[in-house]
Amino acid sequence: MSRNTSEHSIQLGADVLIIGGGLAGTWAAVAARRAGATVILADKGYCGTSGVTATAGPGHWWIPPDPPEARETAIRKRQIAGFGLNDPRWMARVLEKTWETLPTLHGFYDFSRDETGATRYRELRGPEYMRALRKLIDSLGVTVLDHCPALELLQRPDGSVSGARGIRRQHGGDWQVNAGAVVLATGGTSFLSGLLGSHTNTGDGYLMAAEAGAELSGMEFTNYYTVALAGTNMTRSMSYAFATYYDEDGNVIPLPPGPDTSRPLAAAMLKGKVFCDLSRTPADIIAKVPIISPNFLLPFHRRGIDPYCQKFEVTMHGEGTVRGIGGLRVVTPDCGTSVPGLYAAGDAATRELVAGAISGGGNINSAWALSSGQWAGAGAAQFAARHSARDSGRPIGQVGLRPPSTHGVDLKGALGLIQDQTLSFDRNIFRTGDKLKRSADVLEDVWKVFRSHAAGEDGNVLRTRETAAMLATARWSVLSALVRDESRGMHQRDDRPDSDARFNRRIVVGGLDTLYTATDGDQPLELAS
Repeated sequence: MSRNTSEHSIQLGADVLIIGGGLAGTWAAVAARRAGATVILADKGYCGTSGVTATAGPGHWWIPPDPPEARETAIRKRQIAGFGLNDPRWMARVLEKTWETLPTLHGFYDFSRDETGATRYRELRGPEYMRALRKLIDSLGVTVLDHCPALELLQRPDGSVSGARGIRRQHGGDWQVNAGAVVLATGGTSFLSGLLGSHTNTGDGYLMAAEAGAELSGMEFTNYYTVALAGTNMTRSMSYAFATYYDEDGNVIPLPPGPDTSRPLAAAMLKGKVFCDLSRTPADIIAKVPIISPNFLLPFHRRGIDPYCQKFEVTMHGEGTVRGIGGLRVVTPDCGTSVPGLYAAGDAATRELVAGAISGGGNINSAWALSSGQWAGAGAAQFAARHSARDSGRPIGQVGLRPPSTHGVDLKGALGLIQDQTLSFDRNIFRTGDKLKRSADVLEDVWKVFRSHAAGEDGNVLRTRETAAMLATARWSVLSALVRDESRGMHQRDDRPDSDARFNRRIVVGGLDTLYTATDGDQPLELAS
């Protein structure tokens, strides 16, 4: 990418650079600043309003420490539900960090109270939560670069990460931050499925980290779907816990016990339209919805629908790695990746450690973002203190930035192919080895063309880079699903319906042009042809 020499281009320095201004990124900035580091946070949107939390009513995994058996029971139940891929030690750490942290928001966030007068720390209102965190980081002296998406990392000759470069969308020109350490809190990706609040989440951090040499884990668990009123992106899952679904003929669609409704609903949607009503919702929940998720009822009101009395058509939006599990592999207690000076938090990191093989939903994912953000921020501050030099490293962005050819590619067509392989009910929910192999072949062909020809110039440099990140994420996800030759948790293979003890381990994936997989921290076991 040619450097913009506009007078609006800026070059800055800090001990810690946070990339991403959502829930995990802001908590990372808080922790790094409280650890004594100078901090710059660069957000693709406006920090305090961007990301999936800002449109939600997030709960947290919130369990008191007394009596002790309450947490022990919750951890044990989650470990069973997660099919053994989560870690009790990490779950205990998340519960403790969440319990310690939320009360510290007093003075920035107006917590509600229950009928007894007790403060409700577990349930927060997303827009106000993110506004409070923006006020908090501003009060701590964090420098925020709004509307400044990152395009690539900087890397020193010793392999450590030393900052990042990106563009200034509103002011023009480029930005570069030289830093002692970097935290990636860029979120996951729903592959632009229409999931509420996820438009800026395109997997950018995954690609940037992989270019630096980092690996990912849990990428096979990317087939979580959320119900929404057809024609809208209003994916607020809490209310649908009380839903009854019907096919086009008015027959009730039977659902299995538990949270997994995607398979029966997807099967019905492949045959025709699916309808829903929320008449089973308890009165106390109906009363709370406008407070917890005030935006949920808006599209119904606009269409003159009372969802608690009338049927309405629904669809499902894929959540990819947003409420899926996959992300950058964490190798240290402070959420460091395998690349020195590079840390991951929130949806940018794997959530297998706490969620296991099933979605963390809203509460575990929010608790993980809060906790991992603080661990990563503090870890980055400590790394920067030990490696005080802020010398500029080499920019290492590749696909979409520095292709051999200067010819562009059809970004819309490439995105369509990516979405067809990652969001299709038939391919992504009803998985088989043959389907996954065909998807892998399609994505590999797209990658070769993209790698050779995609050049992000002028106004489309960001979209080019985002498409490259989603393409890379899709390749890692499909390969991981193919290698996990069994059914476990969210990952269901119709040709391998049973779990296999050989896969009682996490699958690691990495690489750009040549992909590899491994289990846990082992050396690469298998090259993808």
